[in-house]
Amino acid sequence: MKLRYLLLAIVPVTIAAHYLAPERYTLVFALALASMIPLARVLSDSTEELSKHCGSTIGALLNVTFGNAGELVIGFFAMRQGLPDVVKASITGSILVNLLLSLGASMIAGGVRHKTLTFNPFAARSRSTMLALAAISLVFPAAYRWLAGPRALEHEADLSLEFSVILLITYALGLLFSLHTHRQLLAPAETIEEDHPKWSVRTSLLLLAGSAALIGWTGEILVGSLEETAHRFGLSDLFVGLVVVAIAGNAAEATSAVRAAMRNRMDLSVGIAIGSSIQVALFVAPALVVASHWLAPRPVDLVFTPIELLALVVAILMTMQIAGDGESNWLEGVQLIAVYLLLAVTVYTMG
Repeated sequence: MKLRYLLLAIVPVTIAAHYLAPERYTLVFALALASMIPLARVLSDSTEELSKHCGSTIGALLNVTFGNAGELVIGFFAMRQGLPDVVKASITGSILVNLLLSLGASMIAGGVRHKTLTFNPFAARSRSTMLALAAISLVFPAAYRWLAGPRALEHEADLSLEFSVILLITYALGLLFSLHTHRQLLAPAETIEEDHPKWSVRTSLLLLAGSAALIGWTGEILVGSLEETAHRFGLSDLFVGLVVVAIAGNAAEATSAVRAAMRNRMDLSVGIAIGSSIQVALFVAPALVVASHWLAPRPVDLVFTPIELLALVVAILMTMQIAGDGESNWLEGVQLIAVYLLLAVTVYTMG
């Protein structure tokens, strides 16, 4: 048995530690973080096998959907506990990790093996436009608070709910566009000889669903032990949400994107990295806002802090600039990661 599957033994140990020694926060946190690695690899393997059966576009969609299950679960429990700031920080962090860290690492991993990586420029521009919509939807509620003054507090929840409905409808229409009406335009940039699938569709789906469920469970355990661990090491809640939780929660998508790039399948890699950010911004965040009106102590809004908005806008603009021409190399990957590190250091220094 391969080492990555042997490491799955960490998962039951994590669950046991969570229930038998819940007071040992740092240990539980470390085990939960380690559990994400083999689970992410299983999810990556199953997604890759599915993409061989159904193509890169649907494969990328399946990956981001199951990969974002962790963010949805984490956000749901944080919302139920009345922690809207944690919900919003995890949303922001997920977008930043996917656009800068995952995509950057993919370009480096693929660029080391291949001088120039190519992907469908139309698909990249289409996704970039959706990212721009995401940026607009996150900037306007904050701008409303700053411009409307004290009376803005009376209408923020309603405004965020209305925005969320619009974003959910837009996301659904985007799926219709990419999977049905214009599917041929989003095909890979070049034909790549595919390996024969090693697993059946049924086996791949079962492993994908199982690993995604366990990622969501361990993600919940991670968040439960995170606050005490963060305070012990002197980390701010904003830094923890934007960096630590986001990296752990998006390990699955990052693993899949990097592996696809190493095999010169940049359409799948870009689809995973950017597609996951789009899904978080246009589906996960609005869904949590809508659900919070019925399931949370108080509604969650879409009003983000200035540093979060600045980070999101910078990340989206940087990604649009690099991914818009349909080509990439390892240096562009370094540039994306450099931007992420700059943002992370800034948030850490802010305390």
